[in-house]
Amino acid sequence: MAREIPDLIATERTGTGKGAARQARRDGLVPGIVYGGGQDPLPLNFNYNKLLQKLKQGRFMSTLFNLKVEGQEDVRVICRGVQRDVVKDLPTHIDFMRLKRTSRVNLFVHVEFENHKAAPGIKKGGVLTVVRPEVELSVIAGDIPEQIVVDLTGREIGDVIHISDVTLPEGVSPTIDRDFVIANISAPSGLRSAGADEDEEGAEE
Repeated sequence: MAREIPDLIATERTGTGKGAARQARRDGLVPGIVYGGGQDPLPLNFNYNKLLQKLKQGRFMSTLFNLKVEGQEDVRVICRGVQRDVVKDLPTHIDFMRLKRTSRVNLFVHVEFENHKAAPGIKKGGVLTVVRPEVELSVIAGDIPEQIVVDLTGREIGDVIHISDVTLPEGVSPTIDRDFVIANISAPSGLRSAGADEDEEGAEE
């Protein structure tokens, strides 16, 4: 299932240059621009509060947005730069690049774990420790997976789950070359403590 792409609403900015940008900021807007995709650059204004909210949610630079501008066709964009006030660290200008549906882009995708009850290690009291709740993947802009799924069936205490253990959708690949860890099933804290006590007793003998 493809991930739902969040909307980003903007208005076309009339006038260019520093004067128009300053006026936008006085009006509670953040000036920006969208470029690429075989079209002319388009100056835009974004609602300051709504943009700041999205920035605070994190992963802004690696989130694909559906840009909606009145009088223009919706287009998929990704942020390519945020200028900030050097003192307040608040956005003063923002750049977006248009993407075609066939464009390849790096995005963070949620990791979903299923079949907990079919994992013997968890039945025995083991704890699923998630190392990466999200994984950065190289995906096609027109077919972004909503999540990737890790099947816990048959997993025992001590098992380590790597990205190579996950079946990724067609056309999707990790951005990191090495076989990194996504999660592991560790022993219950009581067993770990007992093991540590035994080690100490053995050392005393």
